[in-house]
Amino acid sequence: MRICIKVGTSTLTHSSGHLNIRQVEHLCKVLSDLKNAGNELLLVSSGAIGMGVGKLGLSGRPSDMATKQAAAAVGQCELMYIYDKLFGEFNHNVAQVLLTAGDVQDPHRRANLRTTLTRLLELGVLPIINENDAVSTDEIGVNTTIGENDSLSAIVAGLVDAELLVLLSDINGLYTADPRKDPTATLVELVPELTPEIWALADGAGSALGSGGMTTKLKAAEIATAQGCDMIIANGKHPDALYGILDGDTIGTRFLRKEKTT
Repeated sequence: MRICIKVGTSTLTHSSGHLNIRQVEHLCKVLSDLKNAGNELLLVSSGAIGMGVGKLGLSGRPSDMATKQAAAAVGQCELMYIYDKLFGEFNHNVAQVLLTAGDVQDPHRRANLRTTLTRLLELGVLPIINENDAVSTDEIGVNTTIGENDSLSAIVAGLVDAELLVLLSDINGLYTADPRKDPTATLVELVPELTPEIWALADGAGSALGSGGMTTKLKAAEIATAQGCDMIIANGKHPDALYGILDGDTIGTRFLRKEKTT
């Protein structure tokens, strides 16, 4: 099975911005095991700015663009070092792929990207993908490029004809209300179609170190399902849930794909 998995900053780091070592080690172990079982995986990983904040000893997510981009440059280096080390312990090779809007919008560059990602998968490599936040600015506050990594992961999933996109978040899925504020909120397990009622359930707030909220995840679902890919929102604090997802268990919220039109 070809699966695109997106992991958010809140899953990779503590609230301090420093790496959540136990969490990241567990995630890499599960992903390595899924690859050992014959699955093809692509990992869209947030966390560069958050990790840069921790590495640089900053008090929190910067407010000015230059420092955000500097933190991204420092954090991306640290992020890939950790992924290479951890996946290497399980005998899996990784590749870094940093993208800007032009890479997916320009037909020639998009075709080259598809060719590269497909060949990496054929070679058994796990591509680790992020927007190039050191030069792109949309995710970090300017509406000019791809956007947050929820949308990026949906674009990538469609580009490589993935069968499933899994967004690992700090919440179990889509709820009828914000479960952190409303104790009566219930999990929506299946979304056959993105109706106005479903959109109305979303909120726009993310965590202190991340950039996405439920609205961005519904936008990702809109992109992914239109390209013939199911999407699931699940809690990234429990990477073992990926086993259940691949076994067909009901975990998180599943958005059903639309049939592709020719």
